[in-house]
Amino acid sequence: MNVAIVGAGGVGGYFGGRLAQAGEDVVFIARGEHLRAMQRNGLRVDSINGDFRVDPVSATDDPSTVGEVDYILVVVKSWQLPDAIETMRPMVGEKTTIVPLLNGVEAPDQLSGVFGAERVLGGLCSMISMVAGPGHISHVGAHPMITFGERNHRRSERVERLRNAFSRAEGVQVTIPGDIHVAMWDKFLLIAPWGGFGALTRAPIGVIRSLPETRTLLEQAMEEIYLLARARKVSTERESINRAMAFLDALPEEATASMQRDILGGRPSELDAQNGAVVRLGKEAAVATPVNGMIYSSLLPQEMQARRQRTSDPG
Repeated sequence: MNVAIVGAGGVGGYFGGRLAQAGEDVVFIARGEHLRAMQRNGLRVDSINGDFRVDPVSATDDPSTVGEVDYILVVVKSWQLPDAIETMRPMVGEKTTIVPLLNGVEAPDQLSGVFGAERVLGGLCSMISMVAGPGHISHVGAHPMITFGERNHRRSERVERLRNAFSRAEGVQVTIPGDIHVAMWDKFLLIAPWGGFGALTRAPIGVIRSLPETRTLLEQAMEEIYLLARARKVSTERESINRAMAFLDALPEEATASMQRDILGGRPSELDAQNGAVVRLGKEAAVATPVNGMIYSSLLPQEMQARRQRTSDPG
């Protein structure tokens, strides 16, 4: 089975590394010093589930040399998806299956608009990992979980084949839900309010969940996403709010969300694909989203500054 990893960062590096460790034919699409380090020394992964190394590793910055592949795992930030789409084009053939693992709920439709709905699954993942250095991935928290499935709710040979590959990989929990849309929206309901309020308050989850004022706003933001999902005919249950809050209550007090860390670090973030998407989709569905709208509008000036800075950066 040929698998291309588009986005060889903390998450893509880990999942791709585990597949390669299990014997699958994996190629990483990377660039810069990260790419050069992998080509020289292989891919090093330090993990709470056991350290490992993939050496030699197949990695390139020229997808045209790869040819058509069976699967493409798209593991980039949502704002990087347009560039990722152009990167993927030479590797997409008639039998290629694309698995987006981005935060948010819009990536499958964006990919379908370019490559056709028949090639795109729904998907999500969960873990805490990062690039510790060139060619070096560090998995520091949460058991790695990957979830994917057909968007028409049917079981298929291609889904089972990929599930079997991940089942053979160490340190990965793979799930095929009955409804991938519900799974994606349930994660969306969790991460968008958490990341948004984390960035807005500049506080870790321990502070946000313990103050009655911010805890109430967090739940209200989740309620808006629940109502939006139902308006879009997604069978999310209200209990998903309780599950999301229970998850946040169980986190270490100092825990922060990835979008929060990007915004506070002055980097481009997934604001548009998270709280911005809630506002945008809410308008389409005539669902009021005042709390998410407040988060989005308040963080937008800093987001715009980060994007201008990135554009003007000579590097």
